[in-house]
Amino acid sequence: MRVRGLLLMLCFFTSVPWAATPPSKLPGPETGFAFDSLYGIAAWLRYYGRDGYIGADVADAIGIERPQGELLAARQRGFRTDDVLRIAQISADGDSDFILFMVQRPDDRVYFYLSTPLGGLQKAFVSIPSRNLVVPLERGEAELRFRAEVLYWKDRSETR
Repeated sequence: MRVRGLLLMLCFFTSVPWAATPPSKLPGPETGFAFDSLYGIAAWLRYYGRDGYIGADVADAIGIERPQGELLAARQRGFRTDDVLRIAQISADGDSDFILFMVQRPDDRVYFYLSTPLGGLQKAFVSIPSRNLVVPLERGEAELRFRAEVLYWKDRSETR
């Protein structure tokens, strides 16, 4: 009887923090998958990335803070496969902790995925330049597309 009581107390105390956390704060399904991959991609970009910048309009749209009136310095790599251009960027100065994936497809759509090296997907949206339109992606679609980008960049980072 005493053992059963201890087991019940243990179950209660280990479940309380999760029960007290609102559902929006729970990690998404990609968090465990992405942790090692994102950290490795960020390290690879720090070492093999080239100096570049994130445009002010992109930084502002996705919510990356930057000094007023200045471009955001980044370490970045980009690759074109057929008609698809992919770019991955991290902060060059380390002041911000993010990874930004950009995928430009020939169908006049540019996808953006904001993440952190120690977390998962934070924001995702698609830009349609010909219509001057920026739309957030639905969470399920965003997670699937984000997972594909992480796999792409993980493969790239492991071959160099």
